Amino acid sequence: METILEKYTRVTEDKVKTWYKAAPVSAFPENAGVCVKYGDKQIAVFNFSRKGKWYACQNLCPHKLEMVLARGLVGDEQGIPKVACPLHKRTFSLETGENLNSDLPPIATYPVRIENGFVYIGFAE
Repeated sequence: METILEKYTRVTEDKVKTWYKAAPVSAFPENAGVCVKYGDKQIAVFNFSRKGKWYACQNLCPHKLEMVLARGLVGDEQGIPKVACPLHKRTFSLETGENLNSDLPPIATYPVRIENGFVYIGFAE
């Protein structure tokens, strides 16, 4: 039986089999996140405009198993782009998924592409 806790994966562009057209760029606020659905997955997508980059990760925080990371605060820790869970401030690297301030497991991360004004998220399945 599958659990709600996603198996950690760091999908890199070389592993992508499907590029999902999520939404127009205009649907994403600057320096914040939005949750999008892909199948049964909730994906947090971040327009980190201060860095000029886009990131995507699972929306599920592994601390209390709440779907909240899209509402988290984006920032930087020693050059590492991160998201902080809005409930308990656990932080995760938006590049690798690594937990940056506790012993929680890493989160799944996904590559993002911007093409013709749309946001695409890469998946390995």
